[in-house]
Amino acid sequence: MRSYLYVPGDQPERLEKCLDRGADFVIIDLEDAVSPERKQIGRDTTGAWVAENSEHSAKIWIRVNNTSDLSADIHQSLTAEVAGICLPKCDDLDTLASVDLILSNVERERGFTPGSLGVQPLIETATGVLNMREIATGPRIRRMLIGEYDLRAELGIVNDESGLELLYVRSQIVVASAAAGILPPIAPVSTDFRDLEKFRATCIEFLRMGYLGRTCIHPAQVDVANKAYTPTKEEIEHAQDVISRLAAAGGGIAVDARGKMIDEAVIRIARRVIERAEFIS
Repeated sequence: MRSYLYVPGDQPERLEKCLDRGADFVIIDLEDAVSPERKQIGRDTTGAWVAENSEHSAKIWIRVNNTSDLSADIHQSLTAEVAGICLPKCDDLDTLASVDLILSNVERERGFTPGSLGVQPLIETATGVLNMREIATGPRIRRMLIGEYDLRAELGIVNDESGLELLYVRSQIVVASAAAGILPPIAPVSTDFRDLEKFRATCIEFLRMGYLGRTCIHPAQVDVANKAYTPTKEEIEHAQDVISRLAAAGGGIAVDARGKMIDEAVIRIARRVIERAEFIS
């Protein structure tokens, strides 16, 4: 779950190639990437493509419109049992309850596994930020994302390239996810897809903050994200070593090969590294 590649839902030539770009998941976008006059074309194109690629449906998320188009987006594009939907501008539990009802109806009508369609809400408004903890506990929630460009626009924040202006929100979503027991959040997009070194550096920054995965707007970013969120051989070996050392000490505390103390908290971090490596492999 290292990379999520956005693909416009109204462009069949890009949809045709998206599953071969190396991303762990694709997000078919019916929202920002599709102009208002092409929304129906986007639904029709996406629905046909999803049906044709149903063997890959577990890799597919669909970003719908959180507007009057919501029900149509879901009913017309979810022609197979995909991973779920990305819900933009998610503000509260009432919205999630309505989405849960629509998805339940689709599952029943089409014979999908009950509860199989997940939801990944995007926090993009001030209200969404204030309700983030409750949103994380909502029905079908798998992971959360921040829609930073929409959020900046609403809050009147000027981007200074450091990201410090959104540090509070970026940290809060990590805490809210952990408290709710859902997967860590997905890091937001970078529109500067030509500067891959900067993209790599920010992937690592988000990893240190507790994010596990990155949304990508260009195929060139996918490999960078995959490498950034894959534990290195050295990280895996160190994790295995500290686990072995504490076990050999019979619990309590021990000292690692670098002369640093090992306790149960350190072991929990090491186990997460091993789990990530095993899941990716």
